[in-house]
Amino acid sequence: MYGSLRVLLQVLWAQLLCGWVLGSELTFELPDNAKQCFYEDIIMGTKCTLEFQVVTGGHYDVDCRLEDPDGTTLYKEMKKQYDSFTFTAAKNGTYKFCFSNEFSTFTHKTVYFDFQVGDDPPLFPNENRVTALTQMESACVSIHEALKSVIDYQTHFRLREAQGRSRAEDLNTRVAFWSIGEAIILLVVSISQVLLLRSFFSDKKTTTTRVGS
Repeated sequence: MYGSLRVLLQVLWAQLLCGWVLGSELTFELPDNAKQCFYEDIIMGTKCTLEFQVVTGGHYDVDCRLEDPDGTTLYKEMKKQYDSFTFTAAKNGTYKFCFSNEFSTFTHKTVYFDFQVGDDPPLFPNENRVTALTQMESACVSIHEALKSVIDYQTHFRLREAQGRSRAEDLNTRVAFWSIGEAIILLVVSISQVLLLRSFFSDKKTTTTRVGS
């Protein structure tokens, strides 16, 4: 009983480490004609992955740029809706990645990004890895990997749902304005036709001139 409880606590602790230590995940508003940068301290040799997606706004595109501590550009894409970039840090220091909406004049964007730094911590850090895993430990590792996959799928599905909802609301707004415009045009045309028909059947005043003999 105690061993099972200890294994469960280790799994929960590993989940907390994955959520707090390994990366940054954020959804933020990017106004028009604006640029937003983020910074991450990375140790040389660490494997990192930057993934982003534009959730709402305009044509769902944004500029992205990633630089190393010396200002060298590692990744640069213009007007991308979503992308993923993996690299290994070649030096110690602060890495900068920026999202730009400076090419947009009127529309602001909602951008999601996930910046993962390093590998997952071991699920059982205090165990001797020379020995084989027990059946309970193997099951916990499998559950741990499955939970990570579920979290990734849920994140992507939430982003797709938010993007689809935004497009549906935008389409609904356009349809509503188009319907109102059609109703106004129909009303104007109807009134014009009624006035035109009345002008055809209205009595015209005639003047009679008498000529004396």
